[in-house]
Amino acid sequence: MKRRDFLNIGVLATVGGAIATPSLAGQLTGNLELPAEGKAKNIIFMVSDGMSHGTLNMADLLLQRKEGRSSNWIKLYREQKAMRAYMDTASADSMVTDSAAGSSSWGGGVRVKNGALNVGPDGTAYKPILQKFKDGGKAVGCVTTVPITHATPAGFCVSTKSRGSQEDIATMYLDLEFDVMMGGGTEFFSAEKRKDKLDLFADFAKSGIQVARTKAEMDNCKMGIPMLGVFHEDGLPYTLDQKADTGLISSIPTLADMTRKAIAQLSKNPKGFVLQVEGGKVDWGAHANDLGALIYDQIAFDDAIGVAIEFAEKNNDTLVVITTDHGNASPALIKSLKVDEKFDKVQRFKYTNEWVLNGIRKTDTAQQVIDRMFEAQGYAITKEEATELLTHYSDLDNEGIYNAYKLPFKRLAQIQQNYTSVGWSGMDHSSEFVELGMFGPGSEKLPPFVKNTDLHNFMLKATGFMG
Repeated sequence: MKRRDFLNIGVLATVGGAIATPSLAGQLTGNLELPAEGKAKNIIFMVSDGMSHGTLNMADLLLQRKEGRSSNWIKLYREQKAMRAYMDTASADSMVTDSAAGSSSWGGGVRVKNGALNVGPDGTAYKPILQKFKDGGKAVGCVTTVPITHATPAGFCVSTKSRGSQEDIATMYLDLEFDVMMGGGTEFFSAEKRKDKLDLFADFAKSGIQVARTKAEMDNCKMGIPMLGVFHEDGLPYTLDQKADTGLISSIPTLADMTRKAIAQLSKNPKGFVLQVEGGKVDWGAHANDLGALIYDQIAFDDAIGVAIEFAEKNNDTLVVITTDHGNASPALIKSLKVDEKFDKVQRFKYTNEWVLNGIRKTDTAQQVIDRMFEAQGYAITKEEATELLTHYSDLDNEGIYNAYKLPFKRLAQIQQNYTSVGWSGMDHSSEFVELGMFGPGSEKLPPFVKNTDLHNFMLKATGFMG
């Protein structure tokens, strides 16, 4: 059986339903007036995954105080260049969505249960929006800082019952022959890591798709030829840690680098393009209550916004959508004694909490932990705080092979609040209504409040395609 047959028959048969395209009626909230048909030739859909309001706010505050400038996102609001709305992010089975259901609401235009990708509660599989645009002649693609097979890019690309079937999703991508796919997740493409031992990198190359494994290889990919870029196992390194490692800087592209390359590739199509850009590790940083990881990856996402807006301002046919799929952990700068001074410490961070915790050994002394924290973030915790962190390592091995869920991320974040004045509500997704910004043709029709599913038909109509 050809892979295309596997995509169209095998996978969708398992979900017990035919491909369906949601009709315009019934999918809109009723207050969303669609944009004038066909005004936008291109769409750049940007997702800071797991971004609570506090994340956006603190990234802007840090840039103001560190560099004397606003974030690109907030600058659009300050200069009244973009429309702004709140978005309801619920899934079919919960007020608190996961990324699979969140992306599927945009990708397939319906609310699905958490964990599913464009497969409705009744088993119906809905055709994802990038497949629709590809069939309509547009160039399409996704770039992300997490595995390219992860929930958010996959929600624009495929239909399958489980977001966890990332090896299968990688195989589906081969059949889809999208124009640009870039991110992490080498384990889902390499023969050494895949359970079935298939060498998907070789299969992509045999099918005529350029394969890039490093930043240099990405830069050297030829225009007009589809490309796959997979630069790291699992997610790409956090921005803060990457900036401290010259090897990582030279070998792994930033989200802005990937966005710039993707736009250059896709914009060669005379019928236009649709690109999804995801700052996926913003969500991972929020899950870990890792302040440096969170804020600096949000800023890296904001740099990618800058690339998108620069292109859109030069080309008045491009709609840029900027949003998130859900909040996560609701971080915020909390009033305290010398709060400004405390928050300014974040400007001097060199490494994430992940880097700190993965480098601690149970045989370390309290002073060694204090020294490591000072090296990473420029302040000294107390001996008592260091000693308490060490107690969490008593059951871990001496070889540095850690289970991330056992490391004391939560406790370190609580300690860190004493020095940065940033607090967290938890370590998981939230139900908050989220930010939605739009720039470019069609954005003038954005009302103050929408459902996540509204954006599916909004994008189709904005480009003049209702397939």
